Amino acid sequence: MTAFMMVIHALVCILLATIILMQSGRGGGLTESFSSAESMFGAQTSSFLIKGTTILSTCFLVTCLGLAILSSKKSQSLMSTKIAPSKQTSTVDSTAAVVDQAVEEAESVQESIPQP
Repeated sequence: MTAFMMVIHALVCILLATIILMQSGRGGGLTESFSSAESMFGAQTSSFLIKGTTILSTCFLVTCLGLAILSSKKSQSLMSTKIAPSKQTSTVDSTAAVVDQAVEEAESVQESIPQP
């Protein structure tokens, strides 16, 4: 159920971004750069885009709330299983090795500086 909801949410996000960019605002919108919106969609372009934006934004809100409810019922993050534990520990180990090497280099530089 969660995977289905995430796919729907991603599609709604892409469509919402596209339809918002197609609307002409102060700067003219995306459609002004390649052709006028009326020639592409007909004379009722503004009402179509406004209705589409309203419907998609409502779907976006519903999918956001649905994913939040599904996540709270699982009592874990939706993204927590994406990182493998073995990769996470190897990253920590390599980071610790780099920090240790930097500390050793700093100590050797500090020892080489003459003290007044």
